Amino acid sequence: MNTVIETVGLKRSYWGFDAVRGIDFTVARGELFALLGTNGAGKTSTLELLEGQATPTGGTVRVLGHDPFRDRASVRHRMGVMLQEGGFPPELTVLETVRMWAGCTTGARPVDEALALTNLSDRRAVRVKQLSGGERRRLDLSLALLGRPEVLFLDEPTTGLDAQSRQDTWELIRELKQQGTTVLLTTHYLEEAEQLADRLAIMHKGLIATTGRVADVVAERPSRISFQLPQDRFVGELPPLASMGVVRHTSESGTVRLETNDLQRTATELLTWAQRTGVALHALDARSASLEEAFMEIAKGLDNEETR
Repeated sequence: MNTVIETVGLKRSYWGFDAVRGIDFTVARGELFALLGTNGAGKTSTLELLEGQATPTGGTVRVLGHDPFRDRASVRHRMGVMLQEGGFPPELTVLETVRMWAGCTTGARPVDEALALTNLSDRRAVRVKQLSGGERRRLDLSLALLGRPEVLFLDEPTTGLDAQSRQDTWELIRELKQQGTTVLLTTHYLEEAEQLADRLAIMHKGLIATTGRVADVVAERPSRISFQLPQDRFVGELPPLASMGVVRHTSESGTVRLETNDLQRTATELLTWAQRTGVALHALDARSASLEEAFMEIAKGLDNEETR
């Protein structure tokens, strides 16, 4: 594996607060790695260390083989950074803003190309202050891509975008990844991470709670089946739940919810029983766990551990 980003025991503290408390992870060339967590988990503090905006309190960080803070001249021109808020002069037009940024960027791509990447060509004459929140995010992304970066850091890139613009941004990120760009992404949209990420890490209060491929993180959580039994039927009439692979179940107001680590087996045995007994299962719904469910369960579990 050609490692592009590596952290070992990475820590960051300020004003007596430990924002990042010792984390390890690597990102390979051409990989999209999502860094997830609730507000205050330490995602942005970690990103700032990777971008070379600050020096770690402890541990090490390497980007393209360099310390991004001390070796800034060696690595900065190979990186693209999209912050949560660009903070560009409000009186400049979109075109003037991109031209200004291009003048400070090594090997900048043509301005028209940068605007076309994020569908801003028709907004080139509009002042920054007149852009919508979503358009400003697209401008931020245009500027992050000006230098044709090898490594791209995206901090909440689709906040404020409408559904179509979000889909367009996802497609652009996929294209960049296919071209070999390494991407580290933070997002509160878990569907975004599920759609785009090769691997992810979930942070909680400065530590990494879990990491791995998206499918593996999700697979650690049980699948769910829910249905409504007829009023004259009861959960006790079902085959033994344990023998069906059910690990937990609830029954409330006629709605039965089953959790299972073997969705196919449980669903097959449930439907076989229903057909054999002539029972109609109303509002039947069977689904694998989602990243959102995995995320919420991990965060809730860690909070419960800390209160014990």
